[in-house]
Amino acid sequence: MNLENKVVIVTGGSRDIGKSVSLKMAAAGAKVVVNYCNSAEQGERTVAEIKAAGGAAIAVGGDMTKSADVERLIAECCAAFGDSIDVLVNVVGGLVARKSLLEMDEEFFEHVMKLNVTSTFLTTKAVVPHMREGSAIVNLASLAGRDGGGPGAAAYATSKGAVMTFTRAMAKELGPSKVRVNCVCPGMIDTTFHDQFTKDAVRANVAAATPLKREGSPDEVADLVLYLASEQSSFITGASVDINAGLYFS
Repeated sequence: MNLENKVVIVTGGSRDIGKSVSLKMAAAGAKVVVNYCNSAEQGERTVAEIKAAGGAAIAVGGDMTKSADVERLIAECCAAFGDSIDVLVNVVGGLVARKSLLEMDEEFFEHVMKLNVTSTFLTTKAVVPHMREGSAIVNLASLAGRDGGGPGAAAYATSKGAVMTFTRAMAKELGPSKVRVNCVCPGMIDTTFHDQFTKDAVRANVAAATPLKREGSPDEVADLVLYLASEQSSFITGASVDINAGLYFS
């Protein structure tokens, strides 16, 4: 798939799935803006890998739940690569903590929603004015958005369901401008997310329950994102594409 000279923003693009997406986009010829929030070292390391392979990239720090940081991200992207943005990949998000209903307070619930949904809204709103015909947005949702998630993941699952709905709404709204909007719904992927929030025994059981009998890799998710961002998927919009080894059929 060819993204030669396309400008791509990957929020949360410095680690795990986001890093794989950044590297795959650059390998396809894109100029990549790697957004990070907490670790400048991870952002610069990802950019260094891209440049070492002959690609073009910059790292831009910022909290995508804050509109000022989002606007700065767009400004730095345009200063580096011009005013047109061809692809936005919204990877930013997280579970934060596993909490049951009675353990959650309003502040926690709203924090999770802001991290996963508001970030997607803010970046989409800021990027769309810079997009031309043929551009694409790919959001990261989750299997949790379809099945309600595991124990203590109600807020996360709710937020990812909202990302899927926002994806459909934007596909309708932006379609006449020939901008496609899709999302991917990963299942059990081998990332630091599950290192932190899922016990090893649970991971093993979930992997064994899939028809393919294994976890997925960040690169496999990135391959799907790359396809949805490319012209090879030009007739796909509004889709929530599962990637879960057959654990759940939508």
